[in-house]
Amino acid sequence: MGLYLNPGFGNFNEILKTGLYVDKTMMIDYMNRYMKTEYKYICFSRPRRCGKTVAGNMLAAYYSKGCDSSKIFAALKIAGVPGYAEKMNRYNVIKIDLNAEYQITKNRALFIDKLETKINKELAMAFPNADIDIEDSLALSILNAYADSGEPFIIIIDEYDILVREQVPDSLFSEYLRFLNGLFKNDTLRPAIALAYLTGILPIVRERIQSKLNNFVEYTMLDAKELAEFVGFTSQEVQELCTRFDMDFETCRHWYNGYRQHGFEIYTPRSVAMAMWHHDFDNYWTRTSSYEAISDPLRMDFDGIQEKITRMLAGERVPVDTTFYINTTDSAGFKSCDDVLTFLIHLGYLAFDAADEHAPDAGTCRIPNIEIRNQWNKALSVSKGYEATTRIIQASQQLLEDTAKGDADAVARALDESHIHVTSNRSYNNEDALQSAIYLAYLYAVNDYTVIREMTTGKGFADVVFIPVRNLPARPAMVIELKRNGCTESALDQIREKKYFDSLAHYQGNLLFVGINYDEKEKTHTCKIEQFEKDS
Repeated sequence: MGLYLNPGFGNFNEILKTGLYVDKTMMIDYMNRYMKTEYKYICFSRPRRCGKTVAGNMLAAYYSKGCDSSKIFAALKIAGVPGYAEKMNRYNVIKIDLNAEYQITKNRALFIDKLETKINKELAMAFPNADIDIEDSLALSILNAYADSGEPFIIIIDEYDILVREQVPDSLFSEYLRFLNGLFKNDTLRPAIALAYLTGILPIVRERIQSKLNNFVEYTMLDAKELAEFVGFTSQEVQELCTRFDMDFETCRHWYNGYRQHGFEIYTPRSVAMAMWHHDFDNYWTRTSSYEAISDPLRMDFDGIQEKITRMLAGERVPVDTTFYINTTDSAGFKSCDDVLTFLIHLGYLAFDAADEHAPDAGTCRIPNIEIRNQWNKALSVSKGYEATTRIIQASQQLLEDTAKGDADAVARALDESHIHVTSNRSYNNEDALQSAIYLAYLYAVNDYTVIREMTTGKGFADVVFIPVRNLPARPAMVIELKRNGCTESALDQIREKKYFDSLAHYQGNLLFVGINYDEKEKTHTCKIEQFEKDS
């Protein structure tokens, strides 16, 4: 058992001992299918803290000849697959955490040389009869070991893109290209590689290393294909965790859900795990990443980006064309608003929905959940050009209090301002814009409410309904009805007559009926608020 060659199962076992491990071992079944086929080269890109390292440790524990992991996998899902033990602990595994290696290397100019030497030393000890020179390339050493033993290798590289993200000098990057080329574009070495599994935050960098990795199948935040359920935690998995740790599932869903792929609702794994561990729903994303990842590309101020971001803050999905995005080494490679949005999708700050009736020619993106929305609020507070939006966000908490007190004039004033910032002149008077203005003005409410547009209620559809996520006595439910060029009283009459409150029968607490009228000619709002006490 070595540090790089044939590691043990210790890292994976530590995760199991926390009691927070979500069983993703069925991913092994897919890897077994791909092994020794033309699809054996796999690149899986996910945002930080979305389970990349855990998956790599799982694969290493399963395949590595350096341990006997039969006991730890016996109780996991993969054990139910016929023949699952045939490949267990049968392969020479080389596992490299490229980010960790880069950070601990003092002389980074020699990073690749030093890394290859360390692994070659372990190969020389494991294959004493092979002609292995520790000064040779890793590719040549693997080839010699395979020629001597006939045993193929599995290569697992975590954070393959660290040298791209760090924008290292060209001399070091050239060495890295030589390293990749030797391992993955070497036809002589190909039979010696049973499986290659690379992970990164961003997809393959087309500008500089595409030619070295163009034989890899990519699984990304745009499309993880058949591996979609392994991008993060699924709803069923989160429900089981919430039951086990006595946490409210709907609140958890409100905080950490929002990514969708191939029929799966995907939650951010690290955040869910930390919420369970601390028994508290909080912004755990901030512990692992920085809002600067949002604010930096926004400074480029591409045409249309401010309106799209404001609309997403207001709860909308906006069209995005991801097809032209080319992952480069820095933001200078961005050519359009769509490039920036696609970049933020890969980082996890936006969720992507494939083409549908809302965007038949491309797809749409949106802000996925409360936790990520809070990161956007921070980023915009330091971004030039978003001062008005930030002011509305900051005022939204007071607006919620004003509404609960029945201050209709305060609501009308807030909507006048937010309406301006969610629409262009061409769409100012449409109903979607009115709903988005409400959502933006009440942005603070998303921390405690589920906001539903066009909710089926009573005898029709309520325009906007705010339902408290938890039964908070200080937070009334709100039914909002919109009118254009009418009056606020008719909006309230419609709520009462069509009994929009019937669908809130499960909510035990106060209800507010909020009637809003918009005057298209004056571009102003009026409001009337009525309190309705539900029977217990």
